[in-house]
Amino acid sequence: LQEINAPPPRIQTMSSTEASLRLDSLASAGFRLSRQKMADLVKGNNVRVNWRPVTKPSVELKKGDIISCTGKGRLEITEVNTTKKGKYAVEMVRFV
Repeated sequence: LQEINAPPPRIQTMSSTEASLRLDSLASAGFRLSRQKMADLVKGNNVRVNWRPVTKPSVELKKGDIISCTGKGRLEITEVNTTKKGKYAVEMVRFV
């Protein structure tokens, strides 16, 4: 086992300012898709939050949640802060 050299995971750090912490909003920002396409993926049972299948795009997320989407990769919410205007500044790590 010591001879196996696994490559480190490819990650991409990103930040986004969102009006809400809904699944379709954050996942669309992290996977760079429109909210409607992300909502269709969620309703098509292609998205999991913390390894549990989710079928409602309106699920609220929190810091530490992991979103995985079939064919798109995995996304972890690493930081959530509130801005002066009441929006959410979210930092995410995408595992490609």
